[in-house]
Amino acid sequence: MADMTIKEGFAPFGDYQTWYRITGDLHSPGTPLVILHGGPGCTHDYVDSFKDIASTGRAVIHYDQLGNGKSTHLREVKRDFWTVDLFLSELDNLLEHLGIENNYALLGQSWGGMLASEHAVRQPEGLKALIIANSPADMHTWVSEANRLREDLPAEVQAALLKHEKAETLKDPEYLKVSRVFYDRHVCRITPWPEEVKRTFDAIDADPTVYHAMNGPTEFHVIGTM
Repeated sequence: MADMTIKEGFAPFGDYQTWYRITGDLHSPGTPLVILHGGPGCTHDYVDSFKDIASTGRAVIHYDQLGNGKSTHLREVKRDFWTVDLFLSELDNLLEHLGIENNYALLGQSWGGMLASEHAVRQPEGLKALIIANSPADMHTWVSEANRLREDLPAEVQAALLKHEKAETLKDPEYLKVSRVFYDRHVCRITPWPEEVKRTFDAIDADPTVYHAMNGPTEFHVIGTM
């Protein structure tokens, strides 16, 4: 990767800016691969390692979805501003900005896979390949399975979670501590967490606007608009 071309930029999206990074050459023989991160409300950091795919002869494009990472943040907008259609429009805009709308592949992880699927069902002619990684088929199924996993947590952890959720004290240090038990089991099992993963969660903590609006305060307490 030392001699791989890397380019960063911003794609104007209405009054906002979408940050992106291209690893490799968009004019390489391979179809450009666009990485869609999860959340909604995460950043590109935790899926950064997909940039290594550029060594196979295709450009890899990472971007931070609106409201996240290096893209425009909108802390004051109403909750209903954040919709699936908004992020679909942003993706279309990015593809056109990069000039790859007639030839591209998508790799979406978690929510990114759901977004990529929503894009794919519209049958865009330029989409040549779709990779869905660790994505639920729908939010009803995700909530059901997250609750099942939650029921396997130690009784004292479950009790502490429920106590703070009922009291709406979701920023209490105890709630944050016991939430980590779920995350260490089911989100990232590497100890300590890799720096890329930590950067994403630090970014969510710094501005949880999108995550709270569409998902909720945690991966297992889903009360957002999705």
